[in-house]
This record gives sequence, structure tokens and C-alpha cells, in this order.
Amino acid sequence: MTNIVVLDGYELNRDLHWELLSKLGNCTFYNRTPDDNNEILKRIGNADAIIIHKTPINKFILNSSPNLKYIGIMGTGYDVVDIDSAKKSGVIVSNVPTYASDAVAQFTFSLLLEVTSQVGLHNQLIHDNKWSEALDFTFWSKPLFELKGKTMGLIGYGNIAQKVAKIAHAFSMNVIFYNHNPNPITENWLKQVSLDELLGVSDVISLHVIQTSDTINLINKHTISKMKPSVIVLNTARGKLINERDITDALNKGRVFALATDVVSKEPITKDSPLLTAKNCFITPHIAWAPLETRERLLQITINNLKLYLRGKATNMIP
Repeated sequence: MTNIVVLDGYELNRDLHWELLSKLGNCTFYNRTPDDNNEILKRIGNADAIIIHKTPINKFILNSSPNLKYIGIMGTGYDVVDIDSAKKSGVIVSNVPTYASDAVAQFTFSLLLEVTSQVGLHNQLIHDNKWSEALDFTFWSKPLFELKGKTMGLIGYGNIAQKVAKIAHAFSMNVIFYNHNPNPITENWLKQVSLDELLGVSDVISLHVIQTSDTINLINKHTISKMKPSVIVLNTARGKLINERDITDALNKGRVFALATDVVSKEPITKDSPLLTAKNCFITPHIAWAPLETRERLLQITINNLKLYLRGKATNMIP
């Protein structure tokens, strides 16, 4: 029987159940596993298959786990696994590529609307009795902005970005995108541009690329210098896409109007993160993927990926 270990299942364990996975083999569950090679190896033991969310699996762990043949990632990004070493070790790695596309697109606009409409701020001010003490029927404490006619620039044009583009179009925004590989497009309201053009004309820039050596620090003082000072930067992808010191400096000097991000370079965020000292910086704790329906879908596909692998029909493999 297949030995299966779930190394960090808490984010699903809290309100979902793993009975269907237990039917596929002998299962061992851990809520969390520390980022420590020895502890990770100890918990993997003689497992044939492991399921991970954020537990890093590096070359040392792969070379030290001779029984391991399958890694199932509960998510879309696969930067937590040394893919090259996995291939050399004959370990199949699968992910769940599109489970959260709708949720993340929705959340991208939640961030943007918070910046432009300031709902959270004004709700809190009302509960602090600022409206009841006001002389007029209305008040606002920060500028509010319409999205109509603004230019949304998408960096990357995968499933999530394509959904964000349609939402932006519904808000009567002009939509442009940059992708490292040219994409055929049929929509007459959509335009593909160079990265430099996107940086220069966008009122809103939204990041939708995976984390690779080419995309780490994609947003830095050099690329920021090409942006409008009024730009709003959104990040629901990976924290390391942005050089946090550079964008903090830009926010504090008025070279970027706002940053709204669901991800940071080190998670949980550290108390000395420069973003915590940045002006007009909106941060949420990596929750774009977390609606109940989205996580239910994630769990179902994760289990199905393993089931198909065990039947010799592996799917969603990382190439």
C-alpha cells in the first residue's frame, strides 16, 4: 500500500476533511512542518508520496528520500520544490494550476477597490463616530478615484490575468498586457505591449507571473523610475517579484501612489519588513486563494492528482 505524508495540511485541515485521501494509502498528517531539512526528512520517512503546501523540498531532501516518487503541491506555484533535482531523482511533481483563478482575480479587484474607494478606512471612521460628529451629510478623509478610463497594465497573461482583464474591461478601463511570450488575442479592447510601454502608461499595474530567477525583483528602482508617480501596484502573485526596499522608498517619496499586496517576500511578514513603514501600502496575509469554495476545489484536485498518478495516468505534472 502507498505510504502518503501530508507535511503541512493545516490551512485545509482547519475546516475540510481528508477522508478521500486516506482511501488511497497509509496516510500521515502534519498540520505544519518546520523549514528544517532533518525534520522534513524524518517526517517523510519511507513515504512514496508527499503532499505539501509551503514546505520546501530541496536537492538534499530529494537525494535523501530514495522511496519518494511523487510530490503533490497544494497550489499553483511550484517554487517550493527544486524541480530540476526532482527530475533527476525521477520524482513526479504535480500542482493545481487553475483552482484559484476566479478567487484571485476577485481579490485583485478587492485590493484595487480598497485603494480607490477606501471602504475599510471609512467604515472604521464611522465606527469611531466621525460621521455622527460631522457637519455635513457626507465626508471623506482620503481622495477617491474612478476606474473608468484608467489603464490597467497586466504583467503576465495566464488564467488569472485573463480574468482580471475581463473585470477591468467591465469597469470601462483600458486594458493592456505584457507577456514574455507573445499571446494571440481576439478581443478588440485588449492590447499587447512591451514591458517598457506598460510601465510608462499604466495607471494600475497588476503582477501575474510566477517566481523565477528572471522575475525576482521585477519591480525595482529601475522599473519604478519608468512608472507614473500616480501608479497603483497590485501583487497577488509572489512577494519576491517586488524589491520591498525599493518600493517602500518610492511610496514614501511619492514616486508610487499605492501598493496593494497579498504577498510579501517572507511569510509570515517579519516585524522589520520595510513595507510596514511605507505610506499608502495595503497588505493582506496571503488570502486571495482562501475562500472556502476555492480550498474545497484545491483539495479535490490535489487528491485526484495523486489518484491518477497511482493509476499510471499522472496529470498536472510540472514539465
